[in-house]
Amino acid sequence: MTSMHVGLIGGGNISNTHARAVDAIDGAEVVAVYGPNREKTGKLADAHKAIAYSDLEALLAHRPMDMVIIGSPSGLHSDQGIAAARHGLHVLVEKPIDIRTERADALIEACDRVGVRCGVIFQERFHPNSLRVKQLITDRALGRLLLANAHVPWYRPEGYYTKSRWHGVRAIDGGGALINQGVHTVDFLLWTMGDVVRVQARTATVLHKMECEDTALAILEFANGAFGTLQITTAEYPGYERRIEITGTEGTIILEGDRIASADLRTKQEGLVSEKPVPAGERASSAVVSDVSGHRAAIEDFMRAVRDGGKLNCDGREARRSLALVERIYEAAEAVQASRVSA
Repeated sequence: MTSMHVGLIGGGNISNTHARAVDAIDGAEVVAVYGPNREKTGKLADAHKAIAYSDLEALLAHRPMDMVIIGSPSGLHSDQGIAAARHGLHVLVEKPIDIRTERADALIEACDRVGVRCGVIFQERFHPNSLRVKQLITDRALGRLLLANAHVPWYRPEGYYTKSRWHGVRAIDGGGALINQGVHTVDFLLWTMGDVVRVQARTATVLHKMECEDTALAILEFANGAFGTLQITTAEYPGYERRIEITGTEGTIILEGDRIASADLRTKQEGLVSEKPVPAGERASSAVVSDVSGHRAAIEDFMRAVRDGGKLNCDGREARRSLALVERIYEAAEAVQASRVSA
């Protein structure tokens, strides 16, 4: 497969990111775009010299086309991915894989059944500093892991929810700040710290007028004996960089946004700490993505796996882990709320 022909499912902001990322990859091109909004879909298709479709089956029948990237609302991912797999197309999905684990399982099974690849975009796994932290933990440079504290103090304006047909709507977004913005951090903790065996949690809507939560708090106990805290919100004006602190018996490392802000290890590691502080990134206060390098890396990883049959950085089963933990956090928070109501 010398070139990769890509179809985009979704005509919104994140599909625009996917299109720009594909354009940056040698030997890849966007050939077709599907979306229910004809104006948005047409504009995106025209910008990338692709064909616009308002019917999903018509897009899936487009040839040549080797794969689709799904950037539609989260609750549509499984159904659309299964339809693509039935057409023999490889399926790459924007996070989360879907909004329910049973739906994720159906997508994974469908792709396995027809022999196409299923992957999910968690672009932060490809950032150089994320990879360095992962390698330090793998090499036991932090020793035995003790604590992980993750704080996501982001902000979304009221219109992000009130002007959207799906943001924060349980039936199609699956929840609010936790499953949408927070799932990246949930994935990062599982990727670096390992499985979670116990969860305590609370969720609340502290600011926005929306169906689901704009704030979530969780206490996590990992299988390796470490403990963690998770705090995610889209109500902290004006929005600040995410901060993750990981401590082991041999030291502590702190990520702020995409930079390593501090690395205090008993065994000195040269060149880890970023030289200059950086202002809060755009994602802290906006869903718009200007730097597509992470998405490009994730898409390139998927294309490589399609071409050579190799291992994916994040396949469907790996992505299911973060969704399963999100479900457990919601269940734990709902149990607390139910006990308060019945008391």
